[in-house]
Amino acid sequence: MTSPLSPAARSDLLARGYSRRSFGRIATLLAAGATAHALTNSAKAAILPSGIDFEGMTRLGSNECWTGPFPEAAQAGASSVFQSNRYDPTGHMRDDLIKAASDVEGIPQTHVMTWCGSSDPLARAIVTFCSPTRGLVTADPSYEAGWVASEWLKIPLARVPLSAKNGYRTDVRAMLAADPNAGVYYICSPNNPTGTLTPLRDIAWLVEHKPKGSVVLVDEAYIHFSHAPSAVELVSKNKDVVVLRTFSKMFAMAGMRLGLTFARPDLHESMMRYDGKSATAMLPVPAMACGTMSLTMKSAIDARRQEMVAARNMTFQHLRKRGIHFIPSEANMFVIDWKKPAEPIKDAFLQQKVVIGRSWPIWPNASRITVGSMDEMKTFCTVLDRIIA
Repeated sequence: MTSPLSPAARSDLLARGYSRRSFGRIATLLAAGATAHALTNSAKAAILPSGIDFEGMTRLGSNECWTGPFPEAAQAGASSVFQSNRYDPTGHMRDDLIKAASDVEGIPQTHVMTWCGSSDPLARAIVTFCSPTRGLVTADPSYEAGWVASEWLKIPLARVPLSAKNGYRTDVRAMLAADPNAGVYYICSPNNPTGTLTPLRDIAWLVEHKPKGSVVLVDEAYIHFSHAPSAVELVSKNKDVVVLRTFSKMFAMAGMRLGLTFARPDLHESMMRYDGKSATAMLPVPAMACGTMSLTMKSAIDARRQEMVAARNMTFQHLRKRGIHFIPSEANMFVIDWKKPAEPIKDAFLQQKVVIGRSWPIWPNASRITVGSMDEMKTFCTVLDRIIA
């Protein structure tokens, strides 16, 4: 097929070990086609089983927020719909979003990039910093989108199992040992599906000891549900770090598709060299309006976090009373080890109109459970008692 990649982009890819046959795959990946296709046919199918009417279901399967966007932010987004005949009604909506993120995180605006969600920059970072000779390293289990991208691009992949010995936290030293010459070391913190944190000091250690020319890609989709310090601190020191953020979780904007990355300008420029900046400049007007206001609503963020923690603690207390093993979490999800195959249990919950999350190949006896509202988690506990005698 004819590749839309620029001559400079093709030259860069060839110099880093990609073949001309890979150009079409890279162009497709950056258009989100391959990633969307693969996730739809595998992981997404596990989240949203086909043929299911979700009306009236308790949905604890895909780490969505249990409620909508903050009301004031949603109103800002709704009002902007009537101005959405313009690509940018004010001429500075995207700049306003960048400034809000810069102010909240205490980082220069030059280090902030906007996106339609975080899937594009995740895949793009792998294209940019990995190659057929410089692979990807992740924890296992963790968010699988990077695995999909590496398989599609035919680049090396190393998956480092999480272990009870260190509290199921990502083992950065084992990651470096698994591939001392990787292009990307991907850390999801809090991790999906376990909700466990990777201490910032561990991330900083990996940044200092990783090979030259690689990056540490830190996915902070769930950071607002914890009180953990952000790896944006390392970005502010101009380290080889790219931080991913999405508005899909705490800000309850999964269907509005908005995300951010924090990185040095030269790292962002490298990520954009294949198709220009159109992927970051054309954003949905309602999402920008809603997202910009959401970032600044500290009291509302704190209150929503506390609401989630209360529902999660209630659930954990119930599981402890039942003697059911789970991994303590710092996010709006956790993992239960059923000590037997998880798929029949998932089906049993579905029969009771409760949708729970999927398993990962490394842990076929475990399920990821999203933390919903207090009422939803009480429903989960009631149904669990019916299913697990």
